Amino acid sequence: FHGVGPRTAERMAALGIHTGADLKTKSAEWLTQHFGSWGDRLYGLARGVDERPVSPNRARKSLGGERTFDSDISDGDALHAALDRVVGIVWDRIEKAGAEGRTVTLKIKFADFRQITRAQSLARPVADRDTLGQVARGLLDALLPVEQGVRLIGVTLSGFAHEAESAQGQAELPLD
Repeated sequence: FHGVGPRTAERMAALGIHTGADLKTKSAEWLTQHFGSWGDRLYGLARGVDERPVSPNRARKSLGGERTFDSDISDGDALHAALDRVVGIVWDRIEKAGAEGRTVTLKIKFADFRQITRAQSLARPVADRDTLGQVARGLLDALLPVEQGVRLIGVTLSGFAHEAESAQGQAELPLD
């Protein structure tokens, strides 16, 4: 649930709450007793109630895709082939959105569900599918050979032009 971080998750686990279904069985009073004012929010979230405003027109911060495998993959060639397919899907989305980003992120989830990300930022926006693929492949190659099987691989492009313009505008404010 949005807002449940590692510490709250630990407290929940200690109280026997491991899933949304577990959380839904708890009363508002019980949750407030154990989580204070956050208990009311948890009670609502477990029932699909979220009063935060929806912002459908906010600027996109990243664009990506991922693939979960039917069986874990540890072979480098098979991982490269899977990565190439994900890069193709992501590049199609990038072209459709007209996005220009500078940071390529590789996401890997291993057989034990441990997840890592590796990212590389370029001086200029990624201009084509080949560049996206080369950067993603370089990030993957730095991890090979893998100690255990990979169950998911993903690629994301971020650092879009509107973010850089915003940061640049902030950097150009006078210092005096």
